[in-house]
Amino acid sequence: MEEKEVSYINVIPFVDIMLVLLTIVLTTSTFIATGGIAVQLPKASARSAETARVQTIEIDKSGAIFFKGARTTLEGLRATLLPLDRATPFIIRADRELALQDFVDVLDMVKASGFAKASLQTERR
Repeated sequence: MEEKEVSYINVIPFVDIMLVLLTIVLTTSTFIATGGIAVQLPKASARSAETARVQTIEIDKSGAIFFKGARTTLEGLRATLLPLDRATPFIIRADRELALQDFVDVLDMVKASGFAKASLQTERR
């Protein structure tokens, strides 16, 4: 018996791979669109320790520093931060027209006081 030459390409494995890739793309796009996997967290009878509340330091365009809505100086802010837990996160809200040195002075003082979590709040364009 004589062997026949194959005159066509077998596309079944290609279709299988494409269906698997389509499934992966659709599954991951669902997670991206919803923001994550919906999980109902378990409940515990005992309360855990309160998480550290974020503290906000605001600096207006004239360089005035505000902490918890009250105007303060750099030295006054240093004294106010002394009793706080060193794990407390800080958000620094600085005016866009503020001199960079004023922002750096406040950030440097927060870091020098032993606080490791400090960030700058910005807006989207």
